[in-house]
Amino acid sequence: MFSGAYSAYFNAVAAILREAVHGGISKKRITEIISVKAFSESFLTIIPALQNEEWLLMNRAGQTPIQKPPQMPLTILQKRWLKTLITDPRIALFAPDTSGLEDVEPLFDSGDFIYFDRYMDGDPFNDDNYINNFHVVLKSLRECRKLKISYSNRTGRRVTGTYKPYRLEYSAKDDKFRLLTNGGNFDATINLGRITACEPLDEYDPSLLREPQREASVIFGLIDERNALERVMLHFSDCRKETRKIDDRHYNVTLWYDPQDETELLIRILSFGPMIRVTSPENFINLIKERVFKQQNFLKT
Repeated sequence: MFSGAYSAYFNAVAAILREAVHGGISKKRITEIISVKAFSESFLTIIPALQNEEWLLMNRAGQTPIQKPPQMPLTILQKRWLKTLITDPRIALFAPDTSGLEDVEPLFDSGDFIYFDRYMDGDPFNDDNYINNFHVVLKSLRECRKLKISYSNRTGRRVTGTYKPYRLEYSAKDDKFRLLTNGGNFDATINLGRITACEPLDEYDPSLLREPQREASVIFGLIDERNALERVMLHFSDCRKETRKIDDRHYNVTLWYDPQDETELLIRILSFGPMIRVTSPENFINLIKERVFKQQNFLKT
């Protein structure tokens, strides 16, 4: 729906032509536009095609025969896709602009999907108090304001404190948002669904915040059968990783992850079966053994 005539390449060229219709555009400016609106390798395609008049849109002097700035109207299919996205309660939390989509029918709705790899106790995205807290947190993040937050911790104890919001994260496996805080005596990670009240306070200097040191790592061997290498790279695209080739079929992979996501990562690794063999650390190997034994016992009952 979006990768053809309305892809990043076409949007980049449209932006170039919008400036060129006003008397021309320099190669330096073309490069700046491409770096913002397309990909790093786009320079190799777009600039030669424009300057060599391959696309007949511009000459070497940066002038175009087009007289009116090009428009990139959305197709009905694209509008229906966008309407589908903004009706998702998680995306709706960010209050996206719905102009022009008022009378558009969604392409599908959330009831068309059945999730088999996600916990059932996700955040209450449609709850009024949750929505209000989410908006306060999001605005405080954008304005770099401290937050006074009251929430229930894992043991159910009520906690109230002043925090500097650092980053908002979403876990697809848990179906929950969590707020990473920073700059106090300790770094707290707070599930938004546990927040009972929060209010913005004074501003803080974001340059004084630090990246929370919360990474753990796991090392595993990979056998590249049934396109396993490509599937692993795609499946763990959200993780920082290092891949070392042993031979044409074998690789060593190191993944770094948030310790809070350990159970989720464990399940994701196990989904690859014999194609992956975890070699380190020992505690992660023990978690795999424990989970496999539990699964065996469950199947016997």
